[in-house]
Amino acid sequence: MGKRKKPIQFNDKRLYYSIQEVADHFAVNVSLLRFWEKEFDNIRPKKTAGGTRQFTREDIQQVEIVYHLVKEKGMTLEGARQSLKTKKDDETKRVEALARLTDIKKELLELEEEFDKLHEIQKYNKTIKTEE
Repeated sequence: MGKRKKPIQFNDKRLYYSIQEVADHFAVNVSLLRFWEKEFDNIRPKKTAGGTRQFTREDIQQVEIVYHLVKEKGMTLEGARQSLKTKKDDETKRVEALARLTDIKKELLELEEEFDKLHEIQKYNKTIKTEE
């Protein structure tokens, strides 16, 4: 059985994520992220003085593009590099659109939850009025 993804709960207050969090997000090993960092110019996390990698949201988006090309589309590393050179804008737009859609879905689910709560309150208020 393979690793299970543990999606990062992105937070506006948080700027950096550890390599382990990013690895868990994509259900890959930390060593694979380090390898991709050497192989792909677009993956460049910030490093502290001690050498600890700190990934921003933008870095994670770049990892997501490589992950999509290599793991989901099954491209070779060379094929992924070529694709990134020629179709960088297309892949970036796809990842950004996917992220926006995920955020919209989250907002819609929150709205649905709020409407359900309001509906329950309204039903409760109607039952109290009819009992009076």
